[in-house]
Amino acid sequence: MFVFYILVGVLLFFILMNLSVVLRAKLKKGRLVPDIGGEIGRAIDKGEKVILYFYSPTCSACKVQTPIIDKLINSGNGKAKIFKIDVSRDVNVALKLGVMGTPSTVVIENGKIKEFFVGVKSENILRRFL
Repeated sequence: MFVFYILVGVLLFFILMNLSVVLRAKLKKGRLVPDIGGEIGRAIDKGEKVILYFYSPTCSACKVQTPIIDKLINSGNGKAKIFKIDVSRDVNVALKLGVMGTPSTVVIENGKIKEFFVGVKSENILRRFL
């Protein structure tokens, strides 16, 4: 019986952690984007629509999301600039935007965070923001 309570406790802990990451992402909507610099920062400063996709090579969910992002990049939509950011190589941008997990997708429009997704999203959902 004791093992059952431990398993339920661990499960509840993971559920609460996941909910807190999603809630934090939702609370970022509408906020101004901090100065990022580089090509991404220049695109944001110009007021362009920018989509930032944060991933990690070791993330299994990212292996599902990355081909969808690649398809959107290769479709040449021209309406938004899409940047793929490997958090294992460029953690600074992720820290500035408060990315807590991968995959995460941040949609920026007119220098503000329009949408902040955590987890795998379908191509149809992402196309709405292009």
